[in-house]
Amino acid sequence: MSRRTLLALFVLTAVVLLALPWLAAQMGGNAAVRALCYAALYVMLALGLNIVVGFAGLLDLGFVAFYGLGAYLYALLASPHLTTQFAALAHVFPQGLHVPIWFVLPLAAAVAACFGVLLGSPVLRLRGDYLAIVTLGFGEIIRIFLNNLNAPLNFTNGPQGINLIDPVRLGGVAFNRPLELLGLKFSSLHLYYGLFVALALLSVVVCMRLKDSRLGRAWMAVREDEIAAKAMGINTRNVKLAAFALGASFGGVAGSLFAAFQGFVSPESFSLMESIVILAMVVLGGIGHIPGVILGAVLLALFPEVLRHTAVPMQTALFGKVLIDAEVLRMLLYGLALVLMMLYRPRGLWPEPRHGVAA
Repeated sequence: MSRRTLLALFVLTAVVLLALPWLAAQMGGNAAVRALCYAALYVMLALGLNIVVGFAGLLDLGFVAFYGLGAYLYALLASPHLTTQFAALAHVFPQGLHVPIWFVLPLAAAVAACFGVLLGSPVLRLRGDYLAIVTLGFGEIIRIFLNNLNAPLNFTNGPQGINLIDPVRLGGVAFNRPLELLGLKFSSLHLYYGLFVALALLSVVVCMRLKDSRLGRAWMAVREDEIAAKAMGINTRNVKLAAFALGASFGGVAGSLFAAFQGFVSPESFSLMESIVILAMVVLGGIGHIPGVILGAVLLALFPEVLRHTAVPMQTALFGKVLIDAEVLRMLLYGLALVLMMLYRPRGLWPEPRHGVAA
């Protein structure tokens, strides 16, 4: 592909991404724009999990734990919760903790990466179903800790969650208020959409660079045949730990953005079901293929919103009444889609092309 074609493709993509929230607002109002914001967050999460599952071939069912860690880290550092619970901290910070998100994002990535190494260290010899069970347990342990760390000292406020979380601020602009610029009015959702899309694109670039790096090739060697990779001199221990750490850092960053966007976090947002949905995005799009993972994330992020607004009218029109609740129908269609994928397109909707083999 020539440089001129790449430039034209880049400009077209930028125009589409910029125009998308306005088109979505015309079609579905603020709910549609909010769905696009979540889709961009899920793209970051799916790309992070793809490092572990797609590049390194390590099945991880506890990825949502890193998402929760990032969310709670920002919630604690950018809300009045800690200063209202601990008098000594309130004495030092009488105005409350209001740490900027631009400081918390790299901190969240580092904390999540440390927990990724903590998870990866004891499971280096495990693969397949055994690894999945251990990572599932890790995800549930983190969720249970978040749900119960409200006694004897109240760190997480338990199942009630943490609210009054500061929004994203860039310069003097707070993203929870509309902004007028050059005669155009940008709503809060439009501002968050622009930020999330920019960070999602940055995540894509980072993943592409990682995939083409020496480390990325080592991951894929371990994925294809760990014994052969070890025989070729690859330090499989360090390579696996790097996959867990780097993948987890994406989850930590996305979690902090989620907390700022919502203004509220609670343990129920980080259940096992979230891990399964993120894994389904990777599997549906195409394991290891970055464009495919993006496609899977966007489809599964937007599908519940579309179904929420169409399930009831369609069933009423066809049967005269609602036979299946929208949430139950969503899970039914998820399962059916995955079964059909495994039968007819086991490598995903947009699989990674193989040399000399048609996709």
